[in-house]
Amino acid sequence: MPFLLQKSQLPTKEQALVGRSEEIPLENRHFVHGQPIKAPFSDDDAQLARIAFGLGCFWGAERVFWNLSGVLTTAVGYGAGHTENPTYEEVCSGKTGHNELVLVVYKPKEITLHSLLKTFFESHDPTQGMRQGNDAGTQYRSGVYFFSDNFQKSDVVLTETAIKQYQQQLSNASYGKITSELQIINHFYYAEQYHQQYLAKNPNGYCGLGGTGVDCRL
Repeated sequence: MPFLLQKSQLPTKEQALVGRSEEIPLENRHFVHGQPIKAPFSDDDAQLARIAFGLGCFWGAERVFWNLSGVLTTAVGYGAGHTENPTYEEVCSGKTGHNELVLVVYKPKEITLHSLLKTFFESHDPTQGMRQGNDAGTQYRSGVYFFSDNFQKSDVVLTETAIKQYQQQLSNASYGKITSELQIINHFYYAEQYHQQYLAKNPNGYCGLGGTGVDCRL
């Protein structure tokens, strides 16, 4: 199978790399605001909610969310695939099934899921399948991911409705079908330290983020 074709197709669990039991070493501190990026996130985690988004390269995507009022902390990592504790190189190989994700820990009393979804949709093109701009591969697919130990069914229904509403707005602007996946996931594997808050550490670093220009009215 040609390499580019292989990278555009998700592997089965049997085809995926096995990975490892050891977690990638990580400093539990957000480079921008100093908050923890791993649980516990605060003295009252019960008042917080977690969600993860995939919208292309996670460097620029994380910056979009850490700047939102009501978001306590963010981190980048891998999820929605098969390989345990994958490395960046393994994810980029297309042999893990994982997506590049941004973990968003937020305060529902200060920022709504609607607001997060609006930011998600407007910050990328959710109709591109296994790519985002010039970044091609399964790790760049669009997706919304809830955690199996932390999600509310009503939030999933709200997200499904939001996708349908934004689809109509995109269709009116002559865009194609939304390819964003909506999943409940069990694991978020933190990416290597140098990826965390990358654009704060490297202000002139690569950011491939780009939306359609279509306002998301939810």
